[in-house]
Amino acid sequence: MSQVSPDALHAALETVIDPEIRRPITELGMVGDLTSDDDGRVAVTVLLTVAGCPMKETLTKDTTQALSRVEGVTDVAVTLGVMTDEQRADLKTHLRGGQAEREVPFAKPGSLTRVYAVASGKGGVGKSSVTANLAAAMAQDGLSVGVVDADIYGFSIPRMLGVERKPTQVDDMIMPPVAHDVKVISIGMFVPGNQPVVWRGPMLHRALQQFLADVFWGDLDVLLLDLPPGTGDIAISVSQLIPGAEILVVTTPQQAAAEVAERAGSIALQTHQRLAGVVENMSWLELPDGSREEIFGAGGGREVAESLSRSIGAEVPLLGQVPLDTRLRVGSDQGTPVVLGEPDSPAAVALRGVASSLATRSRGLAGRSLGLSPVGR
Repeated sequence: MSQVSPDALHAALETVIDPEIRRPITELGMVGDLTSDDDGRVAVTVLLTVAGCPMKETLTKDTTQALSRVEGVTDVAVTLGVMTDEQRADLKTHLRGGQAEREVPFAKPGSLTRVYAVASGKGGVGKSSVTANLAAAMAQDGLSVGVVDADIYGFSIPRMLGVERKPTQVDDMIMPPVAHDVKVISIGMFVPGNQPVVWRGPMLHRALQQFLADVFWGDLDVLLLDLPPGTGDIAISVSQLIPGAEILVVTTPQQAAAEVAERAGSIALQTHQRLAGVVENMSWLELPDGSREEIFGAGGGREVAESLSRSIGAEVPLLGQVPLDTRLRVGSDQGTPVVLGEPDSPAAVALRGVASSLATRSRGLAGRSLGLSPVGR
């Protein structure tokens, strides 16, 4: 029997994607020894980034399946190894695009990632559930999406997106867990149990900086940041670390909530950030007879949008009104966003509409290189 083609084996390994980094293991230098004999038995060593990698079983299974499909292969033996310090250093440099030092990729002038900072004036308006559902909807539409749970004191994104495992750390680089095709990072992944976080301003800034610079996000189309309520330290840090981030304001129809939401949006005047728009949550309750009961009043979202439009001198759109829906709450508690679990529900339809408008909006050219060269006359 002739030996299996090495090119065919390598091509098969190119289809094996690292579950955390989301790139082929061949590109990441994770393939060690690869041999085959005349009887079609193949042996391969897969180099894990760190010992005890939580995804080693997935890598073993995917590698075995990929090689087993190659013509002439009769048996596959996968051995797991661990990268050396030098190999890990090369991997980190490769993932950072040749940059050995840490930097916030979304702050670079050439970044093509749309960054939305989801803000609210007060708690309890559903900001985090809106963030989780927008992320899931965009990812299902084929975009590469990341979420930073920047609500350090009230982190809830991991539960809402069903994240069940901790990040993997490769030296000073953090691989974020992935849920529903969304990359997620949260301080809740580093705090034991339900322990409260008692930090002051400088520590909050450093935590956010690490989430943005130390986490390997890859090539994201959209990054969503779930901010704490109000206009405190984190909101200011976001404007400093990612000046190009746009603010998305979440409110309810209630006038008291709308007035506070205006203040959250008005921070854009001081930070010179763009306002992406306003989302009104808990707009009404749809009754069995088809009528609507406006439990929290009406008009708050439009009032916020119009007031912010007057303040900044440019249109701030009301992107959507999300009705009260128990399925939205159940999905958040169970880790399956309503846009995935109940896609035809009124809340899911409204959230998908907001996600679509944010994903397709045009981007300004301010601060971005046009790649033009002067031409002499």
